[in-house]
Amino acid sequence: MPVVAALAVAVLFTGGCSSADGTSLSGDPSESATGVSESPSPSPTPSITPPYPTGASGCHDNKGWTAEESREWVERFVDTPKESYGDDGLRVVSLPGYNGPLCRKITVQVEFWKLVYGVANGADGQRLSNGARPAYYFDIRRVKRVELHTDAGVERKIALPESLYATDRSPCVGALISITVGKPLTSKELPEEVEASGEESSWDSTTVDFRSQRVADYELSKPSAPQVCSPDGKPTADPADVPAPGSQPTGLLPTSLYPTDLYPTPEYSLDIDDVLRSPTP
Repeated sequence: MPVVAALAVAVLFTGGCSSADGTSLSGDPSESATGVSESPSPSPTPSITPPYPTGASGCHDNKGWTAEESREWVERFVDTPKESYGDDGLRVVSLPGYNGPLCRKITVQVEFWKLVYGVANGADGQRLSNGARPAYYFDIRRVKRVELHTDAGVERKIALPESLYATDRSPCVGALISITVGKPLTSKELPEEVEASGEESSWDSTTVDFRSQRVADYELSKPSAPQVCSPDGKPTADPADVPAPGSQPTGLLPTSLYPTDLYPTPEYSLDIDDVLRSPTP
């Protein structure tokens, strides 16, 4: 099943200014010498060269770009919701001269994924890449896909799926946005492990490792309280009654409130399909 993610890229342009310092010389003037003073010539201010300047045709020639060059361009000029300063959608930025427009459009896939988390019950089963047992399993399914053919000639905006980003969504549900160059992601390219601590922040730096080099950006909206979820992804308690794993000493909670004998647990989840069967394209 597919999983997705998002990223922010900022480009800093800096220009330096140079100045000429006049030097004052003093000495004994000769009888025949005439003193002459000259104002120093101002040094020209260097111009800032845009990273993707347009040519005579009014576009930036991207013929022959490699997949990596296309991905780097998309990283810079496609903004996820958090990068758009709290906007409720995803934007393709238009900055003439700095991102083109390009002479040849790039195909970009914007995919939205629903992740349903369940506690990884029991001591046996698949291990994480670091050898630890997962805290949760997740089931991931694509909710929406938008294919763009963009050259950044104009700004574009893609709305979020309302049901997936509803304020009252289940505490066991997370959402992932992936921005990919070229064709849609296959299940073999989706992340196998996702961090899921239950902490949500506008400056979250969670890492999602896609099994693909085509992913330019991603953004993860984690489940609000995966610690209350049953193995099948259903909430079993009020999140206010069950703190996130590791947030409080175990002895402060009645054992009846522990979802499983793994509580408290590591803060990572594993794709359940990678455990039960080999993923299919």
